[in-house]
Amino acid sequence: QVHMVESGGGEVQAGGSLRLSCAGSGYDSSRHCMAWFRQAPGKEREGVAHIDSNGIITTYSESVKGRFSISRDDTRNTLYLQMNSLKPEDSATYYCAARTLSTCGGGRRYEYAYWGQGTQVTVSS
Repeated sequence: QVHMVESGGGEVQAGGSLRLSCAGSGYDSSRHCMAWFRQAPGKEREGVAHIDSNGIITTYSESVKGRFSISRDDTRNTLYLQMNSLKPEDSATYYCAARTLSTCGGGRRYEYAYWGQGTQVTVSS
């Protein structure tokens, strides 16, 4: 059974940094495209960053490009999101997700089969 657990969320002041982790079990992460999504209250869940199974191809939403960095350690079945220069608009619940394919495709929510429960990030101004 696939199980994914996010950690590392919390409250930080604008301009600060956080590093999110997503520990997986029940699957071999090296075979999967992985991603981070986020959802703020009253808003749709949006893709933030995606990484293919080889860790070579990464994509970011325009709102986080240059500030966030996605990486993976498949020896630990763990996905990371380094978030720098955080802004209040980055406040949301962050979810990790895994696709059943090795490539990330269009990065749309419905393309991802497995999800964690989320970790809250709050950025104060």
